[in-house]
Amino acid sequence: MVEAWYMDESQEDQRAPHRQRPNRAVSLEQLRRLGVVYRRLDADNYETDPCLKEIRRAENYSWMDIVTIHKDKLPNYEEKIKTFYEEHLHLDDEIRYILEGSGYFDVRDKDDKWVRISMEKGDMITLPAGIYHRFTLDENNYVKAMRLFVGEPVWTAYNRPADDFPARKQYMKFLAEEAH
Repeated sequence: MVEAWYMDESQEDQRAPHRQRPNRAVSLEQLRRLGVVYRRLDADNYETDPCLKEIRRAENYSWMDIVTIHKDKLPNYEEKIKTFYEEHLHLDDEIRYILEGSGYFDVRDKDDKWVRISMEKGDMITLPAGIYHRFTLDENNYVKAMRLFVGEPVWTAYNRPADDFPARKQYMKFLAEEAH
């Protein structure tokens, strides 16, 4: 089961857990109120999993690929790791399904605080368009993930500040409605 928490303010190794003391856990319901959708799937059978097939059909995820993030597998590894960890948003939802390994997605809450979401094999996450977020490997330094898109993939990340995009404005409206 996925675990999430508020991050400490430390600037040390981004791959460390960065839990506050005492730990301030974040529930799946709190993530849902941020627009984050979590699912648990059978990563050992992703090629034939009827649940994944149904999610792809229902959400119209027509495009898929698999990426491995490891120093021996990803060209320009160090540069890519730095890029992934820069705070940014996308104009479309970001959907990731962890097939092997582990890592962290960090998202901003409604008060602009960082929430760290620990992802491991079998975890699927959907981050809504317009949410500020970033990704890093954890101390295992390895993840293999499926990337899913509606239509053709768009890889463009807009680093913060990016508040003038319609996707960001729509996301902020969603947060305001969730607060009521």
